[in-house]
Amino acid sequence: MRHSKRILIITDQSLKPIKFYIDQMPKLGKGLIRLGHDVRFFSYGSALSQVSRFKSRTITARFYKYRVDDLLEVQVRNYDPDIVYVSFVRVLDARTIARMRDAAPNAVFIGGDGDPWPQRQKNRVETAKQLDIVTATNDGEFLKVYKDAGVRCCAFMPNMCDPDIDRRYEVSDKWRCDILWTGKVGHHAASDKTLREDLVGEMAKRSNCTLYGCRGREKIAGIDYLYAISGARIGVNANSCKLVRLYSSDRLTHYLACGAFVLAERMPDGDLLFEDGRHLRYFSTVDEFFDLAEWYLAHEAERKKIADAGMKHVHEEFNSVKIAGYLLDLVEKGSYSAPWSCDPEISPETES
Repeated sequence: MRHSKRILIITDQSLKPIKFYIDQMPKLGKGLIRLGHDVRFFSYGSALSQVSRFKSRTITARFYKYRVDDLLEVQVRNYDPDIVYVSFVRVLDARTIARMRDAAPNAVFIGGDGDPWPQRQKNRVETAKQLDIVTATNDGEFLKVYKDAGVRCCAFMPNMCDPDIDRRYEVSDKWRCDILWTGKVGHHAASDKTLREDLVGEMAKRSNCTLYGCRGREKIAGIDYLYAISGARIGVNANSCKLVRLYSSDRLTHYLACGAFVLAERMPDGDLLFEDGRHLRYFSTVDEFFDLAEWYLAHEAERKKIADAGMKHVHEEFNSVKIAGYLLDLVEKGSYSAPWSCDPEISPETES
């Protein structure tokens, strides 16, 4: 874009260490700034906590939301942003968007959704209908929810990395392991059994698998999360939902960016993002996963070659500057050009 833009990002900045290096919003802001734009953040959740006398989220949302919307409207009116980016934070709703639109009638309003099942998230779809653009980290049935709801422009946008931070670290033996899993066994909104549940259950039985955050194992947070990935010979990614086109957890991006060799559950058209046998290896069953893991643990040169290629690919093609550029192209042109940016019909196997 030819002129510097003023961009306001509405987020829910968390002080929890577990969120430090997985939050996409600081990465997006950094990418936009490096492209020459001015970026300001408004932490909706933090503002709610500051104005409320109560610890209860329900009471705070009911009685203090209007005060946060007042504060936000004042900031929007004074900043006069060209773009408002909303990360679908808790409590923010269509009324909040309406107030911001009144304060900045010429701004483009964008929403970014990184979650599955948007229809199960309170106010999510109704809020999205008030936006100009919605991006999501899938190009299947979850994005289709927004299209069917009448959102003006919907587009797949992959998770991003920050190569300055998301990289391979030199680590001590404390962090070294053969096979790594981080995260929960399942998603609270899931209703169907997934491959992930069976896989993590089997991994928990094996001595060469290190798990964090599930099956009674401690959680991992902050810089330790990146150290654990850097020390793993194999990082495992499996989704909390059934197969959806181009949908994967941001765990996949973290693992690749930090230099682990990744075994990932196969997703429809996944090779448009990461090529099987070049950047990672895909699997479709628990048995296939363990067969591949055994082979690559025994063939170090091949394992390291793919791990290095995967890290290089993610740093070059999915860094925050590149993804921020795609976002700005959406604002300016209504589309962006990338190997995965076609708009295919939703295939029968990815429909609900």
